[in-house]
Amino acid sequence: MKIAFLACPATLPGSPTRRPDAFEHDLYLDAVRAGVASSGTVTDIDWRAPLDDLAQFDLAILGTPWDYTDAKDEFLARLGELEAAGVTVCNPLAVVRWNADKLYLKELAERGAVTIPTLWPERADPADVLAAFDHFGTDRVVVKRRVGAGAIGQDSFSRSNPPLAEWSLDQAAMIQPFLPAIQREGELSFIFVDGALSHTLLKQATGGDYRIQSLYGGTETPLEPAPADRAAAEAIMALLPFDQPPLYARIDMVRLEDGRLAVIEAELIEPYLYPEQGPNLGLLLAQGMARRLGN
Repeated sequence: MKIAFLACPATLPGSPTRRPDAFEHDLYLDAVRAGVASSGTVTDIDWRAPLDDLAQFDLAILGTPWDYTDAKDEFLARLGELEAAGVTVCNPLAVVRWNADKLYLKELAERGAVTIPTLWPERADPADVLAAFDHFGTDRVVVKRRVGAGAIGQDSFSRSNPPLAEWSLDQAAMIQPFLPAIQREGELSFIFVDGALSHTLLKQATGGDYRIQSLYGGTETPLEPAPADRAAAEAIMALLPFDQPPLYARIDMVRLEDGRLAVIEAELIEPYLYPEQGPNLGLLLAQGMARRLGN
């Protein structure tokens, strides 16, 4: 197998614009390379590389193309070009298109998923935030981009510290009540490969922050989930609207006040899959890629 591990300048080694959390690219790539070692090669490459270069690969896995959120249409077009050129894309364009806008969470809720209550303004301004306090009956909310990742562009406001008059999020947005469990317990991430649970971890913020990503100092700990928590994550997987499970999925969840886990996101595009906490990840991905190529 000739595998392309799609990345971007913010994650590729040697790039002058490399992000401080790009070590996750290295760890993830190493795991995939180790898994594929006996059956092929893995090359990390910018997703914007010439199509002729990318078309030489059998399969492209969406490793760390973390800048796609600022160029969603270009990214979707590129995945379409790859599929048209005969490259197997994981996860496929249809999955990525569905998952690229967090409005998919509304669809999951309609299908029966336990979700976080959400407002969906086409853009967010101070009036929307103030209205959300009353709508949710809460003193603190979180505002996120509908097309975004890694908590970039995310804000949290309280009644005592509302947004300034000039603040706005001039793109499709989502507003949710702040859930204390994100600081009290943390965020649970369930990593699935071909629909089967690979490993689970608990991600926790540090220093009084609520953002659990490593970019903000978050920490990760392997976790053996309680049966009810595992079942909650598997229920989200069962609600995904695809004929077959995606090659990989990361289901991020947080606990509601009633003890149930609610889905924060079903990450199906370019999630970090935490190979440090899942030592079999690379092999499982390699086996899944081989199946997709008929090997």
